Amino acid sequence: MLRIHLILSFFFLFLIHSQAQQVKIEDAVYDAFGSSKTVEYIVYMRDRADFSQGVPVQKKSDKANFVYRTLVQKAEKSQKEIIDYLKANNIFFQSFYVTNAILIRSDIQTFLWISKREEAEWIFYNQPIKLLQYDAEKETALPREVEPEWGLKMIQADSVWKMGIRGKNVVIGGQDTGFSWEVSPLKNKYRGYVDSTTTEHRFNWYDAIHESNPNYPDSLLNPCGFNSLVPCDDNNHGTHTMGTMVGEDEENKIGVAPEAQWIACRNMDRGWGKPSTYLECFEWFLAPFDENKENPDPSKAPHVINNSWYCSEEEGCNLSNFYLMRDAVKNLKASGVVVVVSAGNSGSNCSTVTGPPAIFAESFSVGATNQSDTIAGFSSRGLVTIDSSFVMKPNVSAPGARVRSVLRNGEFANFSGTSMAGPHVAGLVALIISANPFLEGQVELIEEIIMSTADPKTTDQDCNDVSGMSVPNPVYGFGRINALAAVLKAQTYVSNTSNEIKSALKVFPNPVREEVTFSLGNYGIITFLALYNAEGRLLYQTGNDMGNRIITIKTDLQYTGMCFYKVTDKTGDSYFGKIIKQ
Repeated sequence: MLRIHLILSFFFLFLIHSQAQQVKIEDAVYDAFGSSKTVEYIVYMRDRADFSQGVPVQKKSDKANFVYRTLVQKAEKSQKEIIDYLKANNIFFQSFYVTNAILIRSDIQTFLWISKREEAEWIFYNQPIKLLQYDAEKETALPREVEPEWGLKMIQADSVWKMGIRGKNVVIGGQDTGFSWEVSPLKNKYRGYVDSTTTEHRFNWYDAIHESNPNYPDSLLNPCGFNSLVPCDDNNHGTHTMGTMVGEDEENKIGVAPEAQWIACRNMDRGWGKPSTYLECFEWFLAPFDENKENPDPSKAPHVINNSWYCSEEEGCNLSNFYLMRDAVKNLKASGVVVVVSAGNSGSNCSTVTGPPAIFAESFSVGATNQSDTIAGFSSRGLVTIDSSFVMKPNVSAPGARVRSVLRNGEFANFSGTSMAGPHVAGLVALIISANPFLEGQVELIEEIIMSTADPKTTDQDCNDVSGMSVPNPVYGFGRINALAAVLKAQTYVSNTSNEIKSALKVFPNPVREEVTFSLGNYGIITFLALYNAEGRLLYQTGNDMGNRIITIKTDLQYTGMCFYKVTDKTGDSYFGKIIKQ
């Protein structure tokens, strides 16, 4: 019987290869069906929402509602016939709208039917993904002063606190190995914490781990179980990252934004997730739903999400399935959520930012620095070559070596990795929004504030013909973040009655064909201007003897696509942004 089954399986696989013309299929799916009767795979739908031109609303709450409803309507319409078939045949599936896709667990006959559906574009294996590796060092129990941790002082977060800005009224999201809400530095910051007798976990916590990961034998049970109704961490990694974002108590100052609130989703089983678990958490952050996946509410979405994980090619992520996570990142940004991602720990060679979501132009990727304020050896470098995009990464860098934070049992430890750097940036986003609530939901503007105020860092390491002495560069990005400078700049933005955020610098037209104008109006005098392409190569630069409020330049460059500009005024303030050269 086994021999007959194998013959039939390979016969069906031959039919799939020869007949399925309209659907691209990852080779790993074929391999899985060659050895198993039932396979778990994800169907990526052809018809998807596109927010690349922005959304027709300004407020974060309106953006969240608009994006959520658009995505749901698109998924319901395009997935209907496939889902009706799956229901009729009692086949396991899970629908996603954060990116238009369906997770299916089926036999080869169902797979063959789906592989010929016109509404499907890609089918790929739901491959396990591993946690970003990090170095852990348990803390030695010694008396210590209640001082902010070195990374907080390095980025001057403590100086921002002295201004009375500590992250109040901002919500940070984390998806990771789980989170221990009852440890002292985190308990009062959890959005579900009401008082000492009342806690509401619905809409503040979600567990996307519903079964044991295939990398673990069934006899090895997850210490948090599955579908946990209360926050739980099976690894320590998630709790540690959240401590760096919001943690503080009477004896510990470990968090960048100690008055921000946090919500969270568990996307890994003891350090192993799958594309489906990451997508489920992304979807929950777009519009948090209850434990039964009902009553989604976009108004409960966070302002920023930290993602201290990535999926490498060795762990199943490749060109055929990058689209899923990229769609999720793009759609969350369109809804007004900043997506912070760790760059990876595969340095010190160039082009070692290799896994999603760090590789995406839409992700705000973070490298790691050490206590000497130089790049950590393990921090991954750009440019991104794995997908031939040559995107400049990381965007910025932040403290990530020997970062002290809390563990799930209430103890403390020093962890090293870009997983520790990303939370510093997520915390900074909270400080920026707390300092200027008008910036809520203005994702690209927040990112530009962080990049333009980072302390520039250079290096003698050149990557892909991009000099390490330029800014940005593939080692540090725009530099190591400076919370004080970012908050001060954030406070200079104002909103008019239409809730549009206004900056002193005006750039028009955009997109541009022949000429582009930069104007500071009555706000200042331009002393420097430069244009860079998407890989960070210099396209145009003025001298330092400028003294005009308005500058118009010819853009007859042999280049089309996205450009970055840097404009510096007489006071030394810099403005960064993007233009499209047509």
